[in-house]
Amino acid sequence: MEIDFLLIGQGLAGTALAYRLKQAGKKIRIIDEPGANNSSRVAAGLFNPVTGRKMVKTWKADLLFPVIKPFYQELEQLTGSNFLTEKAIYRPFLTIEEQNEWMGHSADPGFESYLEKIYSESQSEFLRDPYGGVMLRNSGWLNINNLLDAMTSYFREELISEKFEESLLSRKGEFWYYRDLNAKSIIYCNGLGAKNSRFFNYLPFDPVKGEILEVKQQFTPDYVVNRGVFRVHLGNGMHRVGSTYTKHDLDVGATNAAKTEILDKLTDLVRLPVEEIISHKTGIRPATRDRKPFLGKHPIEVGVYLFNGFGAKGVSLIPYFSEQMVTYLLNDKAIDSEVDIARYFNYI
Repeated sequence: MEIDFLLIGQGLAGTALAYRLKQAGKKIRIIDEPGANNSSRVAAGLFNPVTGRKMVKTWKADLLFPVIKPFYQELEQLTGSNFLTEKAIYRPFLTIEEQNEWMGHSADPGFESYLEKIYSESQSEFLRDPYGGVMLRNSGWLNINNLLDAMTSYFREELISEKFEESLLSRKGEFWYYRDLNAKSIIYCNGLGAKNSRFFNYLPFDPVKGEILEVKQQFTPDYVVNRGVFRVHLGNGMHRVGSTYTKHDLDVGATNAAKTEILDKLTDLVRLPVEEIISHKTGIRPATRDRKPFLGKHPIEVGVYLFNGFGAKGVSLIPYFSEQMVTYLLNDKAIDSEVDIARYFNYI
C-alpha cells in the first residue's frame, strides 16, 4: 500500500499531526502500540499562560495560546466528545513583593490577555494565600485520555495497533518500506521511543519523571489552584494533584517519596485534610535538554522526520507546532529555529 506519511506513535503529538495531515488530504498510517502512550495519558493536561516558581509568562505564549482552544474544540466537534475544560487558574502570591510586582503587570499590555484579576487578600478560608494571588484566564485543562480514545476511533482506518519494529524499516528508491506499507516519509512522534531510534539517538533527550495523585478532599472552587502543586477539581470532590519532577529514578514506578512531597505541598496550599488517596500514577515525559521540542528532518536520511520532545507542556505547544510542522512538510516553509533539530546537527 502506498501512502504519503507513516507516523510512529499516537500520543498527543502523533494524534495532532496525523489529524492535520489527514485534513490536508494526505494518505497516512499510524503505528501505535496499545498502552504505550503512558506519558500522554498520565499528564495533567493543564494549559497555563503563567508558569514556574518565578511566575513568568510561558515561552511563546502569544503565539501558542490563541491556537489552543480552537484546535481542541475542533477535535471535540469532529468526534462528538468532550475533553476541553476552560477554567481560570488561581496562583497565590508567596510574598508582598510578589503581590506588588503583579500589580505592575496589571498595567502591562503583554499580560492583558491572561490576567482576569489580581487579589490582595485571601480568596478562601480554605486556602493558604494571605497575600492574595493572580487569577489567570485563557487557561484550563484537557482530558487527554478522552481525546486519545475519541481520536483512536476517528483513525480506525489509518491506525495499526502494534509495536513498531524499526529493524523492519528499509529504504528502496523513493519509498520507506515497512511490512506491506510503502511510505514516502516517516515521522517519529513516539516520545522517548525516538531516543532509541537509529535516526535520532544523537539528540539530547532529557526525560523527566512525574507523579500525580487523585485525592478526595473538600473545597471545590470554580478554578484551578496552582502554586507548588496544581489542584484540578474533577467532580464529586475528586481532585488531581501534582506533579513531581525528577530525573533520577526513571526506572522506578510510583514512589512514597513523591506521594509525600505532593501531599506536603498540598497541605501548604489547602487547609483541609485529604480524605482519601484514590490513585497514584507516574509517567516519563519526553523532555529535551533545552526544554524546547524537536521538529524537523533528519540531516542525511531522505524522508525521515521528527515531531517530538514536548515535555510537560505538550497540551499548550502541540496545537501551534503541529500546524507549523505540516506547513513545513507540505510547503517547505522554515521551522522556527528554536525548535528545529538542525540546532543539534553538530552532535552527529
